[in-house]
Amino acid sequence: MDMPRDVTAGWRAHRPHLIDLAFRMLSDIGAAEDVVQEAFVRLAAATDVDDERAWLTVVTGRLCLDHLRSARVRRERSSDPDDFAAAIPVAHTRAVDPADRVTLDEEIRLALAVVLDRLSPPERVAFVLHDIFAQPFDAIAETLGKPAGTCRQLARRARQKVTTAGALPPATDRHREITEHFIAACAGGDIATLITLLHADAWGLATFPPVSGLPDLRTTGPDAMAANLLLWCGPGTVLVSHPACDRPAVLVFRDRVPVAIMVLTVEAGRIRRIESTVDVVTGPR
Repeated sequence: MDMPRDVTAGWRAHRPHLIDLAFRMLSDIGAAEDVVQEAFVRLAAATDVDDERAWLTVVTGRLCLDHLRSARVRRERSSDPDDFAAAIPVAHTRAVDPADRVTLDEEIRLALAVVLDRLSPPERVAFVLHDIFAQPFDAIAETLGKPAGTCRQLARRARQKVTTAGALPPATDRHREITEHFIAACAGGDIATLITLLHADAWGLATFPPVSGLPDLRTTGPDAMAANLLLWCGPGTVLVSHPACDRPAVLVFRDRVPVAIMVLTVEAGRIRRIESTVDVVTGPR
């Protein structure tokens, strides 16, 4: 079938943002990638699309909502938050003493369990789009197929549940912007942009499991950090934003398996520090 639209440029420009959005709704990187791919398939067949990013955001949100509402997802969804670890497995091939560290899968599970277990599908979509990605309620209304006032109420209810459960607050607008540019630069292998995002006195620290025998790895300076980041987080990986200790953070996936979590410290509009927990089994190849 002939497709009326070439989506190559849009794929490069918008896919990182859309996967970030879909992952926050679905808490499953594989499902997020599948949903975004389907959104681009629909874009390729679409006509009369003036704003590709806005169109893709609406379609991705609707596909996520359908996924969340599906009977299969409801059957697979656990009622026990402790079972959430199975939703995003880490491919460990070694025994790790739980006393040694908080493992990568636990880092992911702790921050996502509230959204997964306490919000209805419409609440989750409204909350993610508005509170995390700063979408206006008119746009959310188009995604949910409900009046803007109803979407506002859904987001308010979701916010109350998240707050009551003690979940971490969303990042500030500036943190959100920096994180999005950071993810896009890594995904595109754009070392020049990465350097501009880093503070002149930036430094990074990567820690590994004690059983690996590897020492902590410290990198200083924006040039060295940018090069190191592209080694670990460049093309071939998928990055999504993630709250951690009230600071912006990024999860790094390879082949749909989490390989690292990076917590960012932002000062004066630039990333001053990056602290990473790295899985040495599923790290860069």
